[in-house]
Amino acid sequence: MDVAGRVVLITGASSGVGAALAEHLAGMGARVVVNYSRSADAAEAVVSRITSTGGQALAVQADVSEEADCKRLVAATIEQFGQLDVLVNNAGTTTFVPHDQLEALTEEIWLRTLRVNLIGAFMMSREAAPHIGAAGGGEIIMTSSIASMTANGSSIAYCASKAGMNSLTRTLAKALGKQKIRVNAVLPGLIDGDWAFNTWGGGDAEQYDGLKKMFADQTPLGHVVTPDDVADTIVSLITGSDYVTGQLVTLDSGFTL
Repeated sequence: MDVAGRVVLITGASSGVGAALAEHLAGMGARVVVNYSRSADAAEAVVSRITSTGGQALAVQADVSEEADCKRLVAATIEQFGQLDVLVNNAGTTTFVPHDQLEALTEEIWLRTLRVNLIGAFMMSREAAPHIGAAGGGEIIMTSSIASMTANGSSIAYCASKAGMNSLTRTLAKALGKQKIRVNAVLPGLIDGDWAFNTWGGGDAEQYDGLKKMFADQTPLGHVVTPDDVADTIVSLITGSDYVTGQLVTLDSGFTL
């Protein structure tokens, strides 16, 4: 798919992978909807960077865990741009709970994690699919995680939610194929950035640098994935063959080999 003139809706796009992807696609001529839940200033900054170079972008607040918000987000996209060609389900959440502390993993944590990471991705896909189909077909991309396959992650709930997203990717690919809608997922490893710095690194630069080196040393390519790396991979799925669907693309510098 040539993304020039296409409309791409990215959830969770105020920072990190979502922001990098929005700017990358806008630079290729796509019209981009930058969704955010709470970080209005950051989302507007992404839009400002895009429009300052001649691109088209719109920031829309919505919590993908809420069905009404999913409907409103897609409606705002159609109202502004008149079509929808690509949806990227990038919004995600987690709560750090050691895997051996089962009692600490409450029902509340489970439900919030599933509603954002899995149910939200389904609801967004359900709302977007008719419009993508009406545009002649397009793609839905899921931002999953290697935690879905390694049984290592911020919590058991997070791992399970991303494993569910992998299954959602494959089942939607089969369900939506006749509408010429491809569905694929990217599974990154540790992503270098503010979120990892503040959570895994505890906001301490020395501690975080040590963590990154430790992780990089465990990969054949000696590299910690960046938001730009993930954005590039997503773009390659969107702009590549129109016959790749139902695929789970691991992006971790070989960590899981």
